[in-house]
Amino acid sequence: MARLSLRQIAFLGCAFSLGSLTVLPATAQADDYTELLDILRAKGSLTRGEYNSLLAHHLRHGRSSSASTNQDDTSSPPARHNRYRRYNPNQYDGSLEPPDVTTIAASQAAQRAAQDAAASARDARSMLAHYDPDSIVRVKPYVAGKGVTVQAGQIEINLSGFINGFYTYNSPGGGRPVAGGISTGASGFDSSSVRNGLLPGGLILKLNTVQDGIKLGAVFGMYPGLNNADVGTFNANSGGSPVGLGTAGVDFRQVYMTAGTDKLGTIKIGRDIALFASDAILNDATLLSVGSTGSNANPANTSLGRIGVGYVYTDWLPQITYISPKWHGLQGSLGIMTPLDQFNFAGGGLSATTTQHSSPMVQGKVTYDTTIAGFTTRFWASFLTQHVQNLTSSTLGTDSRKGATVAAGDVGVKLSRGPFEGVAYYYYGNGLGTTGLLFDGISQTGRKRNSEGYYVQASYKILPRLKLVGSYGVSNLYQATDEDNPSLVRRNESEVGALYYTLTDWMFLVGEYAHTESAAHGPNRESDHTMSAGAMITF
Repeated sequence: MARLSLRQIAFLGCAFSLGSLTVLPATAQADDYTELLDILRAKGSLTRGEYNSLLAHHLRHGRSSSASTNQDDTSSPPARHNRYRRYNPNQYDGSLEPPDVTTIAASQAAQRAAQDAAASARDARSMLAHYDPDSIVRVKPYVAGKGVTVQAGQIEINLSGFINGFYTYNSPGGGRPVAGGISTGASGFDSSSVRNGLLPGGLILKLNTVQDGIKLGAVFGMYPGLNNADVGTFNANSGGSPVGLGTAGVDFRQVYMTAGTDKLGTIKIGRDIALFASDAILNDATLLSVGSTGSNANPANTSLGRIGVGYVYTDWLPQITYISPKWHGLQGSLGIMTPLDQFNFAGGGLSATTTQHSSPMVQGKVTYDTTIAGFTTRFWASFLTQHVQNLTSSTLGTDSRKGATVAAGDVGVKLSRGPFEGVAYYYYGNGLGTTGLLFDGISQTGRKRNSEGYYVQASYKILPRLKLVGSYGVSNLYQATDEDNPSLVRRNESEVGALYYTLTDWMFLVGEYAHTESAAHGPNRESDHTMSAGAMITF
């Protein structure tokens, strides 16, 4: 059997109490009250017996009210009539019929409901008085590829990352080894692997807040690989170890903090991607695939992509960098960074090395974003300079105090419109070397070698989810004055073609072909072919 809820009892009790205290005419009270009873009866909140009892009681009071009103002076305030007195059993004088039990229960329930409401209001006021917005935690709306963001009071916490994996088959095209070349053509053996592409896996934690009007940030970026690590000169990026019981390598590339304002710009302190050539790699399509393998029989944490075949690797360096605010699309950055050694990448004593540094490396970059003829366009230019000391080689000896100043610059442009996107890039260096920063940049005699390179790239969405990409790139290393090393690399180049299919907001599939060729200053040449297929998830 349906019974009155607490809210309904309270409402009915309040209505009855108001009906007993109101100064409106009795007929209007009877109509309103009767209508309320009818509604509650229709909803099933009152049994037939409860309905009849309440209605009869109300009608009796209505008749009593009418008779009393006729006998009273019309000037007397109706609110003072006996029938409006609250019922009190201890003061009952028999002049009115006492209300039945149902009416008393309803009135008491209404009083309790009113007391509960007052207590709830007090509690709410107390909560508001002690409300601390910094104690609230909420999740911001998810944006594909931008990670999961949680706002914990004044701190914004973002967790993002990516995972990729490719089956890669490399077939050497033959030839003779080139010192400093990146082709595997002279190896003579096909190789298969399941590996990372140019990117390893990534897990990036970012924390941001505003204190005293200053935007503060902290970033930790961990980049694990798939294959076993065989830590060497390049740490986790050295060639891997395809032997049982191995473990993967972890490249902790990012750990830095930022502080700044929209008006004054930002200071970055810590380890992060450098400025020179950074836009070259960030706009390279092989960043999301494999490109040139570098090594495939024993995969490192990453492939080479277009590193050494179109640009010199920007690297991730300890730095203190100032980043200006954007002004009409123009932005500049300038940083001092940990200086690097000159490195004999080609081996065989073909290049001089250094281990001493009295001054930091300096890098800078300028970007300009605009729209030209409907194309969203970005121009960039960057530079690098560093003094290297105590050059050492088989010719110079180990006690040489000879030094040199390395300098390099680059320019690039990216154009986007509808389904089309294009990139063009060029760099030039003096003592910069090739493939990596300061790799083979100085000859055995301590003279600087010039280097240059470029790549061009175009992509087109042939279907809403299917993109075709093609690119070509070259890196050249020239011999120093009076140098004659026929085995030293003169040119690395590659052509890449790929299809990217977007399966979901998180996942895309990749199929790719790459041809890589290396040529020495002498007759030696080698080439290889690489086919890769895989997938990447970004979140």
